Amino acid sequence: MKFLFIETFSVGSHALFANGLAENSAHTIDVIEMPGENFRWRMLGAALYLADHIDADYAIDTYDGIIVSDLFNLTDFVALMGQKCPPILVYFHENQLTYPRPPGDKSVFLLGMINITTALTADRVLFNSEMHKEAFLEAVPEFLNRGRDFTPMGVAEKIRLKSDVLYPGISLLPLLEADFQKRTDPPLIIWNHRWGFDKNHQLFFHVLETLQDRGLDFRLALMGENFGKIPEEFEQAQKTFGDKVVQFGYVPSRAEYVRWLKKGSIVISTATQENFGMSVIEAMIAGCLPLLPDRLSYPEILPEAFHDQFLYKNKHDLTEKLAGMLSDMKVYENISKPLARKMESFLWENVADSYDRMLEKMAML
Repeated sequence: MKFLFIETFSVGSHALFANGLAENSAHTIDVIEMPGENFRWRMLGAALYLADHIDADYAIDTYDGIIVSDLFNLTDFVALMGQKCPPILVYFHENQLTYPRPPGDKSVFLLGMINITTALTADRVLFNSEMHKEAFLEAVPEFLNRGRDFTPMGVAEKIRLKSDVLYPGISLLPLLEADFQKRTDPPLIIWNHRWGFDKNHQLFFHVLETLQDRGLDFRLALMGENFGKIPEEFEQAQKTFGDKVVQFGYVPSRAEYVRWLKKGSIVISTATQENFGMSVIEAMIAGCLPLLPDRLSYPEILPEAFHDQFLYKNKHDLTEKLAGMLSDMKVYENISKPLARKMESFLWENVADSYDRMLEKMAML
């Protein structure tokens, strides 16, 4: 079959997902990509732009289905395209109803409504975790109740009936094979998350300062994307940790990024918002041991046998578990390899068939 993937925010996990699916599907998937910037304008205006331009290069009526992600106004697109559209699947990486908002952000209601109407318009809705699906569906009624009158009823139930969960695939080949013996001494701690407020880097750096004051040694690779000005906490971290920081800033080369992961011993998340955790899974497959909040998507994606060791309840728990690791990494020598093998279930080669079956079912609607 033949599908068209429209990705209006092609950066990070959005770009990896769209291109990974296209490369690993048994079907032909053409990808239209718009730069990963100005996400609010993408949600507001991309449909209008694409409706005018898409048929010049892509004949919509030749496709068995269309795939879009959540940063898109699907309702506007379908209305503007008229009767041309085949069945459409929307994939939710995140949503604007439950996403934590920076202070003073007044766009939340409009963007949240776009997510809701997009889910209602789509023929199939996929979420990247069970936690994400339930959080979104539970938020819909409360969100709509903010209206002054004529509140729509039963919206979440309509969306639920056509919703499923499929974890996004992970692409790490050809540099996948981790060398579990080649780890730095002192241990290298990986931060490979976006440098955004929702990843709570303040907690991360505070815990590291506490352990540095205790005399514990480590190295830091501070990677991940940053859109705009470098947060002052990262600039301060360069001064506070000095030569402990062996990598500072986004690593655009995928091969170089994976090499850093393979050098790493520990990957830490302090996120206040995370619907899947692609960067954490990448690091675990490469051989890093995780320390993750006991909430969000992490209890779902981390095998239960590893919860006690690698999920933390609060700041104190994170501090003490990380101190234990840094004090004696040898205790964990026999854990990283079986954990990495477990997490390989998320590789595209192991999940692509599930996506193909979903697309085939959708195309028959």
